Amino acid sequence: MSPQPDDLASLKDDMIAFVEGHGLRRFPGLIDYEEVQCVPWKSADNPDGWKDFVELAKAAGAPFLIMDSWRLEREELDVMIQRLSNAEFSNDEDIEEARWLRTYVGKTGFVQLGFAHQGVMMVYEASTAWYDRYQGILEMAEDFSGMPIDEPGLDDEP
Repeated sequence: MSPQPDDLASLKDDMIAFVEGHGLRRFPGLIDYEEVQCVPWKSADNPDGWKDFVELAKAAGAPFLIMDSWRLEREELDVMIQRLSNAEFSNDEDIEEARWLRTYVGKTGFVQLGFAHQGVMMVYEASTAWYDRYQGILEMAEDFSGMPIDEPGLDDEP
């Protein structure tokens, strides 16, 4: 499969145009695998497999597609770097890798399309390599912040 570009914004724009060009509507929302039964689309070596996914949604009678995307915001990244810096068990490599992600601020790293069919969510997702790394670092930062580290204000009740 050809590698994804570093910014999926143009892919997202193409998806919007293609979905609307097929007479389907878009519903903004994220399909959470932990909340509903899902079947992921496997497009193997076809970078345009999402087009087949949209055509299948139309053929299945879906009146709309659920669509989501995620763009890296500086504030979000700064909070994660701060959490890693304050974590007792993080190391300099983790923090440096998180700082490296600043290169991608403002870029779209994830897009998702989905539709419901017979009680199951059919889902197509595309992500960049840096988004996948970001998710790994974010999970680590959340794990570290779950340790007994005092962060005033988060759990304080008035």
